[in-house]
Amino acid sequence: MELTLHGSLQTQSRRCGKQGCYCAEGEGQRHGPYVYLAVRGGEGRRLLYITAQLIEDVTRRVEVTRQLEATLVEISAINLELLARGELS
Repeated sequence: MELTLHGSLQTQSRRCGKQGCYCAEGEGQRHGPYVYLAVRGGEGRRLLYITAQLIEDVTRRVEVTRQLEATLVEISAINLELLARGELS
């Protein structure tokens, strides 16, 4: 079975803060975009930087997790209906 990752992918562009850099001038172009995996947990929201080499693999694993969660929601809805009819065994 494919490994899963719970979270969502986000892209961000940033200013570096270095004086004289093209990103520092007004509405100048920023650095990036950079890809992050946003994860919620006991410590709140966390962003993990994803390197270019890992983007495809992480994207696939996040999608597998979404598909599994959607399937579990469908199974739960079926079981709820069976319970309501008194047919849950």
